[in-house]
Amino acid sequence: MAFGDAFQKRMEELAKRQPTIPKRLAEIAEGATLRAVEEAERLTPPNTYADGEINGTHTITGEMAQHWRADSQMIAKRDGTSFATTLENRAQKEGDDDGPDNDKGYASYVNDGHKVDKHFVPGLYVDENGVLTYDPAADVGLVVGTKTKRVKGLHMKEAAIEKYKEVAEIELQKLAKETFQ
Repeated sequence: MAFGDAFQKRMEELAKRQPTIPKRLAEIAEGATLRAVEEAERLTPPNTYADGEINGTHTITGEMAQHWRADSQMIAKRDGTSFATTLENRAQKEGDDDGPDNDKGYASYVNDGHKVDKHFVPGLYVDENGVLTYDPAADVGLVVGTKTKRVKGLHMKEAAIEKYKEVAEIELQKLAKETFQ
């Protein structure tokens, strides 16, 4: 077989594989987004420290962790030659009336950290077991922000984005091998 014939045959083989590439790219984006959501959920309070203590005052319901899956767009949308998914968490405080379009709910404060000004919180108290508790109906309260001036962020979103990149890179390398071998 002459070089020209071999080249032509190889081009025909690649052309046959080409129609499957967009579907595989969408699958890669979706799979990587799913892994990113799982990583964000894993890192979002409530989670447990090694000593068994629960991390995440006012987040022990797990609602914020559940918002990663509910608010993220894990089905890839195609726009020309691009595929897009979204990692998002719009968890809001109860009673927050900014509406469902508010993507700056308390999840951003847990992720990025925040400043704590000294202020009184009605209904916040330390119960008989030494656990910080919030009951809006309780006739008590605490002044907070006296010792802690800043709450460190947990950076769940950044870790999830790194997980997305890691998974996507591995899968794209597999796709390249499948396509060009």
